[in-house]
Amino acid sequence: MTADMDARLAIDTAVLLLYFVVIIWIGLYMGRKEDNLKDFALGGRAIPWWAVLASIIAAETSAATFFGTPGEGFHDRNYTYLQLALGTILARILVSYIFIKPYYDYKVYSIYEYLTARFGVPTKNAASAIFMVTRVLASGTRLYVAAIALALAYEMIRGVQPGQKETLFIYIGSTIAIVILTAIYTTLGGIKAVVWTDFIQASIMVGSALIAVGLLYSQIPGGWNEVVQRHGSFGLSDFFTTGLDPAKHGWDKIKGMFEIEYTIFAGLIGSTFITMSTHGTDQDMVQRMLTAPDIRRSRRSLILSGLADIPIALTFLSIGLLLWVYYQVHFDPTLPKSPNETFCHFILYEMPIGLRGLLLAGIFATAMGSLSTAINALATSFTRDWYEPYINPTATGEQSLRTVRWATVGFSVLMIIVASATSYFVIVLPKVRIIPIVLGIYGYTYGSVLGIFLAGMLTKSRGNNVGNIIAMISGFIVVTIVSDLPNTIARLFGKVAYVKLDWLPTMEFPWWICCGTIVTFCVAILFRTETSSLTKTRDALSS
Repeated sequence: MTADMDARLAIDTAVLLLYFVVIIWIGLYMGRKEDNLKDFALGGRAIPWWAVLASIIAAETSAATFFGTPGEGFHDRNYTYLQLALGTILARILVSYIFIKPYYDYKVYSIYEYLTARFGVPTKNAASAIFMVTRVLASGTRLYVAAIALALAYEMIRGVQPGQKETLFIYIGSTIAIVILTAIYTTLGGIKAVVWTDFIQASIMVGSALIAVGLLYSQIPGGWNEVVQRHGSFGLSDFFTTGLDPAKHGWDKIKGMFEIEYTIFAGLIGSTFITMSTHGTDQDMVQRMLTAPDIRRSRRSLILSGLADIPIALTFLSIGLLLWVYYQVHFDPTLPKSPNETFCHFILYEMPIGLRGLLLAGIFATAMGSLSTAINALATSFTRDWYEPYINPTATGEQSLRTVRWATVGFSVLMIIVASATSYFVIVLPKVRIIPIVLGIYGYTYGSVLGIFLAGMLTKSRGNNVGNIIAMISGFIVVTIVSDLPNTIARLFGKVAYVKLDWLPTMEFPWWICCGTIVTFCVAILFRTETSSLTKTRDALSS
């Protein structure tokens, strides 16, 4: 390694280290003076709405988005993924006016406490358990993505591509480092540390993405004319597609639409259900909304975050498309095979000194932002839903605060385990795309949870504990069938689980939560709420 490269690496490393120092300091400073669980989980409901807005953006824009969305743009060379952002706006309006008010009215810390008041403890336990398992898997799965940067940096410094074993060690090592750094300020600072560091991380993430767009565009000779010449003129089909094959008729035509990932129908319907589940029934997202002083400001932060999603998604997709054009013009034989690694390859090899460090900081900012919110929400849910009711019903405020901090550490360890397993899987199968994996994990379970919440909020006397459990299981079974999960698993072993019916579509991931929600809701409302539960609901509201 030359002295010149040493100097360049030193500058980029200094920028990255400065980011880590600033983030941890801000997290610890903002999260000081926490005396009880309310301060840890809700920040005393005193956080400004604009900080909550930035925190929501940081939480939903993970490292998977930082690499995965440009990967979609690079792979598809269009903006059809942007259709999914349309449903997120509609969903946030629905969440704002259906979900947020009951959460404030019932004064919940964990949103699953609402289910205790509306139906009873068994429903709450089922929903809380689903959240914790799904959130650990989903957050752990996308956590490994930030390690891609270090693996490619290793290749750049050494001049040789690391083998599978070396790559795995790099992934696991960087994952452990990210989790430890994030756990420090999350454990000690609670939700206030999470929100204020999210604000900084969201700013770095958006700023670095815009810099990348400008730099890519400036290095394409001919600018826009070259983009159009390579890609072809842009039309409506580059942004919107129905998925309806004109050569097919009747049910076959509709069936084909369900089997395409990004369509206008998936965006307006499927994505609406996805966002309603993640932003209405996921403690990870909802907890930060509950830190706002009142319902009005909580709604404002949520709706505006949906409007911000469109330009953010557009920016990252543009990075992917511009990367494709750039590497058509500047052929690079060392370009990674995986679309997920293309953006990182560009950052390491083409970015100017200093800016490269900033972009790397943006990668870690997205990883740490989404991780901090996840482990904080998991720890809060565990403490409120399991520790206080079952493990220590007489817990003092100090004991609950100590428990939520230890739970933060425990869930951090679980994240490392899941991320390590995911790293192994992705290294063995390098062509795997990130976005479908991350969103697909939610798809199997969150429809069941959303269906129960809707049954509770849209009806006053339907649904009970037994019926809700049956409904949630029914929703999960239907999703596994329409996604063809049993055959997908069986094919890994060269087997076939069952012969799928010809008329049944194999739905893509944007539709899974929609199907699960509809089935769960329809089954749940077949059962009448018990009189004792209705009485408890009225008592909870009046207290």
